Amino acid sequence: MAAPAEPPTAPTVLVIASGNAGKIREFAHLLASLPLEVRPQPEGLAVEETGTTFAANARLKAEAVARATDHWALADDSGLAVAALGGAPGVHSARFADTDAARIARLLKELGDADRKRRAQGLSPDRRAAFVAALAVADPSGAVRLEVEGRCDGVILEAPRGSGGFGYDPVFFVPETGLSYAEMDKGLKGRIGHRGRAFALLEPELHDLLSIPAC
Repeated sequence: MAAPAEPPTAPTVLVIASGNAGKIREFAHLLASLPLEVRPQPEGLAVEETGTTFAANARLKAEAVARATDHWALADDSGLAVAALGGAPGVHSARFADTDAARIARLLKELGDADRKRRAQGLSPDRRAAFVAALAVADPSGAVRLEVEGRCDGVILEAPRGSGGFGYDPVFFVPETGLSYAEMDKGLKGRIGHRGRAFALLEPELHDLLSIPAC
């Protein structure tokens, strides 16, 4: 007599520790090939980001959301670091202004002011920038089990280009592609973007940690 078939194993729940709809969509796309049940963090849950680095804030968010939900949690803290602004807006990228349009406007104004000062000193404008993403995964107890960081270098455009993406994407230009983040399709952005590069480092470790069979 044949042994009864075992019931199918429910997929592991992984909560994205973010209230940003754009980030959640991007992570859902990156995680689509893994047998996970991806969920957004509960509405109304807010985590105070008191860290001074992207990695510290990612840890804070992963720990808090994992404890609040009793599930594995994936958090990122990411932002834009502009050379001529001393690395600003950095960890304050999301709080640089109240809306994406206002954040871009403030960035372009401050960078324009920096350009004028450099020209007055006989220097060329410096529009170098980098998007940085720190990822952290916490287990249901709130203990951080994985941490990685990804980076994409580029320059800040003088005016927005493209209609995709979110945040500073329309003004972040990647010379190797000839496109702004907002002009890239999801596949290209997933490969060369800061979050995609961080995820490429995270994915094999996530397979091992969650005992996910290799594809």
